[in-house]
Amino acid sequence: MKVKINLYIKRALVGGLISMLTILAGSIMLGQLSGYEAKILIQDSLTGLNTLCNTIVLASATILALLLTLLGLSANSQSRLKSDHYKHVLIIAKLDTGVFIVALVSFLLFNLPVTKSENIPVGWYDAIYYTAIGLSSVLSGALVVVVLMLFNTTDNIIKVVGLGMKKHPIADMDEIESED
Repeated sequence: MKVKINLYIKRALVGGLISMLTILAGSIMLGQLSGYEAKILIQDSLTGLNTLCNTIVLASATILALLLTLLGLSANSQSRLKSDHYKHVLIIAKLDTGVFIVALVSFLLFNLPVTKSENIPVGWYDAIYYTAIGLSSVLSGALVVVVLMLFNTTDNIIKVVGLGMKKHPIADMDEIESED
């Protein structure tokens, strides 16, 4: 399946990128850390990182359930929708599933007692800290992309199904004209 990057997907990607860069910028403003400082910051931020990953897992699972509802509404509507609409929903589902899996694995990794281990060299804590911050910013940005894409799809469905717009990019004009 060839993915067509339309205006809606571009907007969602830009929104996710802005979110991710904002989070990363906040972390980078802390400056260069020593291994000991990074270890302390990891201890202080683990609860928040676990909460973030848990929230993203729950949000992703909820979004997948909502996509099933959206597909049911799309299929049962009187309006005919182009295959682009269903391809867009499939892209959202794939991206959301990826976010779900990465957030769940991250949640498990953040629960490892890294700061209590005596075998980890102090110099590694910098890398662990920045990796954790990078991963959380990527996950947050990806969830923003999913939510923005879902908003665009919902907006389109409201316009075509709810408001009966016939001249819309996802409305199948060939089907509408043949019914008239």
